[in-house]
Amino acid sequence: MFATRLRLRDFRSYERADVELGDGLTVVHGRNGAGKTNLLEALYFGCTGRSCRTSNEREVVRFDASTARVEVDLRDEEGRGHALAVGFSPGEAKRLQADGVAVERLVDVEMRPLVCVFMPDRLELVKGPPALRRSHIDQVIAASWPARSATRRAYSRALAQRNALLAAIRGGRASRESLRAWDAELARHGIALRDDRAAVVDLLARRFGALAGALGLGTGAELRYRPRSKAPDAGGLTAELAERVESDLERGFTGHGPHRDDVVFLRAGRELRAYGSQGEQRLALLALLLAERQTLAEERDTLPLMLLDDVMSELDPDRRAMLADLLRGGGQSVITTTDLAHVPGSEGANVTRLAVSGGAVLRDTAAAA
Repeated sequence: MFATRLRLRDFRSYERADVELGDGLTVVHGRNGAGKTNLLEALYFGCTGRSCRTSNEREVVRFDASTARVEVDLRDEEGRGHALAVGFSPGEAKRLQADGVAVERLVDVEMRPLVCVFMPDRLELVKGPPALRRSHIDQVIAASWPARSATRRAYSRALAQRNALLAAIRGGRASRESLRAWDAELARHGIALRDDRAAVVDLLARRFGALAGALGLGTGAELRYRPRSKAPDAGGLTAELAERVESDLERGFTGHGPHRDDVVFLRAGRELRAYGSQGEQRLALLALLLAERQTLAEERDTLPLMLLDDVMSELDPDRRAMLADLLRGGGQSVITTTDLAHVPGSEGANVTRLAVSGGAVLRDTAAAA
């Protein structure tokens, strides 16, 4: 599935924009602050229904505007056209459409493109709290094996019910005996979720080390799943939960299970979260996204749309060339830069160039002259 056109209204710095995208590599260039990152965010917003930069989505609506709208035209492998649209007014529910039909979530729309995004803002995925990494890995599971996406939701519901029951027991409104059923329910979904995470991290880890080394992180780079529970099965996790009832009642919430898992980035046995430089953390993030790209290609037989913001600035010329070759080798990618020279091959006839300036996006043909 290819994104062929992006239309914006009152999104971030753009009053209006209408952008044609290439099937392969599209390079968006312009000065710092011109709006390149906003364009990538809009494309992600239009494909997923959410921002990749902020949890406060009021920020995506242009100053002095009341509503932002993003439309993305698509083309499938048979040449058939499709369309996604997102309308957002702060304080109201988003208005999501797929081929003109209202939907609850774009991520459940089968014909939408899968998307991987690199932005400097997303370094929190490496150096931030475990919850961000858990959420990201669960998104990779949903993208790789859509049928398994319900496991996380089922676990979250069971966890909320158990926590509510703990509060009721603390308040004298329920008996401890009633915990047994929810312990078993939570454990059943928890083991399934843990196994899904272990499986997808294993697939990513097979590719992560080589990609990280090729990008300049050096040898010994690893991606490792760190589950909280060591239980072999649901019965074992049920027993672990029962052993911790006293501490859970004292705290008022469930302190053990997959909602406390983590995924760690390592180099030479040390966690990059604590010991890595910002440059090393950037390379680890990029290696993870490229590993996801290869994994999704294998599991779903399709390459995701890659959105890469300012990715070349800290790579040396050899690594820039390697990454550019990888992106031109198949699939659709959109990359931003302040300098076209930082993207090897950007002057080629098969590369689409978009110049951003003064709130406008223009197709750039001058570089090919």
